[in-house]
This record gives sequence, structure tokens and C-alpha cells, in this order.
Amino acid sequence: MPRPYEGGCLCGAIRYRVDAEPLALYVCHCTDCQRQTGTSFASAMIVPKSAFELLRGEPRAYAALSPEGWVKRGKFCDACATRVWGLPARFPEVLVLRPGTLDDTTWLSPAAHIWTRSRQPWVVIPKDAVAFERQPEDPMALVEAWRRRAAR
Repeated sequence: MPRPYEGGCLCGAIRYRVDAEPLALYVCHCTDCQRQTGTSFASAMIVPKSAFELLRGEPRAYAALSPEGWVKRGKFCDACATRVWGLPARFPEVLVLRPGTLDDTTWLSPAAHIWTRSRQPWVVIPKDAVAFERQPEDPMALVEAWRRRAAR
């Protein structure tokens, strides 16, 4: 899929553009993501913050304390409550975009699954996907998995 990638929230109040290839695309099965999305997992796409441009709207910030004691931060649409991106404290140079907010999602194929120990039992992880029972100690493992997937 050629860049730039554009997307936005459900109601259209928030619109954005990303003019860089994703650094990683993965699925998180943690119970926080299950609760936050109301589903069995959340998709996540890491993009360089420098390549992200807010085109319209003013998203609202959120912060939630994780069971491990760290704070998850991000932005969502105040009108329709769509979570659009996360702001990882350890890596301020990137955003964790919710790829379901992209206008074209047909090319998305996650290369890794994290927190698989808390996945729902009916969720089948593809055999060719990299899987981690918890958060990978080295976040570059997600980037490397994506690069291998993209090279195919």
C-alpha cells in the first residue's frame, strides 16, 4: 500500500495522515486491551511521530494506570470516543496508531502477537506469526518481525 496513509475517527471529527512506512504492526491480547476495545484484542501499528500529521480536530488525552503500575497514555475523539493513537512513555519518538482507524485497512496483516497468555481460547494465532506470552523484553523484536513479514 503506497503512502501516505490517511485515517480518522468514527465520526470524522479527527483526521490524520502518516507519511512513512509502519515500523511494526502487531496484535495485543492483554486484558487491558480487551477491556478497552470491548473485544478480544487490539491491533497496533507503530509509526514515527515525525511522520504523523493531524489534519483535523483536537483529540482528547486519556491516561490509565496498568496493573503493572505504569500509565498508558493516548488520544481519542471526544465526540465518538474512538481511540486513535497511544503515546508510549518509553519511546516518545513514535505513536502507536490504532490501524483500524485507517481509511484503507485491506493491506494490514500483523506480524506478531503479544500477551498471548491472556488471549481468548477461541482466537487462533497464525503459525507464521511471531508470538510472545507477555510484552517482549526488546521492542525491536516487533519491528524485526514486521520487517521479515514485509520482505516476503
